[in-house]
Amino acid sequence: MASSPTADIIVRDARDDEAEAVADLVRELAEGEAVESGVDAAQVLAYRDHPGSGVLVAELDGRPAGALTYFMRPGLFHGGSWGYVDELIVTASARGRGVGEALLLEALRRFQAAGCAEAAVSTTFGNDPATALYRKHGFADDALFLERHF
Repeated sequence: MASSPTADIIVRDARDDEAEAVADLVRELAEGEAVESGVDAAQVLAYRDHPGSGVLVAELDGRPAGALTYFMRPGLFHGGSWGYVDELIVTASARGRGVGEALLLEALRRFQAAGCAEAAVSTTFGNDPATALYRKHGFADDALFLERHF
């Protein structure tokens, strides 16, 4: 279990019975970005159980208050594996309480423990709180991330 910036935040792997709560958090994130997400509990479990992937939950006041999805994979450029923070979501009522930071620190700890040579993350333009959090923990503008939706 991760040590967290706030003692009452518990970061751990998502349990089977929390898959719907994680899907709800992903949908909350999507709504905030004015897009639709068709994610469901089965997809959360499939993502979590895929080799090299994981879903972390931050529990605050006894309830899931945030989630972080990540994956690790081999890389060639740096001569070693790399870790990617896929989604970092904190429910609106828990923002500003250290939940995102606790989740990020646990993901970075796992990447380092697995021997990753680097970690990467992306965020939407204008998401200044997330950008500040990532920069606080050593992330820098190092590449351009492009997407194409189908």
